[in-house]
Amino acid sequence: MKATGIVRRIDDLGRVVIPKEIRRTMRIREGNPLEIFTDNDGGVIFKKYSPIGELGEFAAQYAESLSKTTGIPACITDKDNVIAVSGTSKRELSDRPVSSDIERIMENKVMLLADSSTGKINVIEGSDKYTAGVVAPIIFEGDSIGSVIFLTDDDKKITEVETKLAETAAGFLGRTME
Repeated sequence: MKATGIVRRIDDLGRVVIPKEIRRTMRIREGNPLEIFTDNDGGVIFKKYSPIGELGEFAAQYAESLSKTTGIPACITDKDNVIAVSGTSKRELSDRPVSSDIERIMENKVMLLADSSTGKINVIEGSDKYTAGVVAPIIFEGDSIGSVIFLTDDDKKITEVETKLAETAAGFLGRTME
């Protein structure tokens, strides 16, 4: 645990305000679920809750199956990070923050197929090494909780088959959360 030097009081309803700087740094927005942990030393820890993160091993197997079936690298994200990767470097992508482009696509809740009109869609923040060919948001109870992404490069184009597979995978993962 890292000390921030910020102290807040609990109000009469038991609420604590998380400072704006911390919310911005940790990408915590209004309505985001937080999981609460306690430790033996009396500490209380808030951690961003990721429903897709709960499916970690299952998501990894699903990404591997998608990648092996299509021959195209695939990844599954929650709202903030890449949680499963197959067909390319796990070390470079796993647990990395998704780009603002991917965040926008998830917020819009509409699948996007990259083409000349959309330009390149970077998968992770701060790197253009990995680009998305198709991004299918995972929807659960009307909220976008992640995405299924097929990565692409100039050699391999995304076809309607991969588009439908990404859409199907996203739909399945969303229903798995029920």
